[in-house]
Amino acid sequence: MGMADRKFKDIFGRLTEKAMRLAIGVFLISLAAIFLLRFVPPVASAFMVEGYCKSFFDSSRRTGIQYNWVDWEEISPRMALAAVAAEDQKFPNHFGFDFASIAEALEARKNGGRLRGASTISQQVAKNLFLWKGKSFIRKGLEAYFTFLIEIMWPKRRILEVYLNIAEFGDGIYGVEAASKKYFGSSASRLTRRQAATLAAVLPNPITLKAAAPSPYVMQRTRVIERQMKNLGQSWLKNI
Repeated sequence: MGMADRKFKDIFGRLTEKAMRLAIGVFLISLAAIFLLRFVPPVASAFMVEGYCKSFFDSSRRTGIQYNWVDWEEISPRMALAAVAAEDQKFPNHFGFDFASIAEALEARKNGGRLRGASTISQQVAKNLFLWKGKSFIRKGLEAYFTFLIEIMWPKRRILEVYLNIAEFGDGIYGVEAASKKYFGSSASRLTRRQAATLAAVLPNPITLKAAAPSPYVMQRTRVIERQMKNLGQSWLKNI
């Protein structure tokens, strides 16, 4: 083996070692962060930080961030049921991924339909808490990684509690407490069935869909969610 080959091998070995150390470090940090967030409310989410940065550099979007954490006991059970009815009815039974819905979405896309979302509540928590908006294979891979860790380390109730607190319900409105006060002038613990269903109805696109001035589409979606809530039944929440 020549001197050049040995030098290349040494450089490659050092780079590989550094990459391995970096990967292990990132894994341990993410593990520690997720473990801590099982017990401690997040100060902010990645989506909140991204939204704040965009509003800071765009004077036309300086809406600020409204975010008030509330514990599970301070959230109306109607809101928890509405979110699951609207976003992920298989939530108690899957391990972070709804493969049947993913397959259906891909089949619909293959047949010429619009590619619809198939993200579970667990995936949305991973994405909102740690990642950025947009679509890419890298982000989807990281989303799967964080979803897997969250499902291992958090009980289902904690996942739903965090989701309801960091979900975006309007431009700069994060969490059910801030949304309840903004749109209905009351706390999250006092939400009615209709109010909870209305908030859940805007979750797919809270910038376009408005809880304060519901469009005919939002009102129709609200009625559908209310029917699904009735079908599931409030006692269903005892399963999580």
